[in-house]
Amino acid sequence: MYISTKCSVAIHCLIFIHEYGESKKVTSSLLSLSTGANSVTIRNILSSLKKDGIISVRFGTGGAKLLCPLNEISLYRICMAVEPDSISKLIGVHPLPSPLCPIGKNIHNVLDCSYQKVQNDLCESLQKITMEHIITDYHNLQQKDE
Repeated sequence: MYISTKCSVAIHCLIFIHEYGESKKVTSSLLSLSTGANSVTIRNILSSLKKDGIISVRFGTGGAKLLCPLNEISLYRICMAVEPDSISKLIGVHPLPSPLCPIGKNIHNVLDCSYQKVQNDLCESLQKITMEHIITDYHNLQQKDE
């Protein structure tokens, strides 16, 4: 199983935009330096977040700003914005079981029920966690460092 890092990079960017978007021009270059991700990757992530209405981005001069209250930006929303098929790709089933085997010909149907429950539980959990929670955690950890 593989979970992409796009979601964590997007969250990193959103925290940065929240913390510095009013006082600095937050550009893909600046976010690239902060995240360690390639500028093209950052621009793609910002574009996805913009399409979802989470942020606005001024082209040309640059600068990203949040458009939504933090409590309306869930991890699920971020995940779906930057990688819409990530949840369905989270758990895979081997593609070529033998149709001649009683288990092989039924394994996909057998696993679909269990795997769907896992996906539903994951989606529900991701919807409950918002950027408001994440920013609070960030501030609490930052205070401990001081």
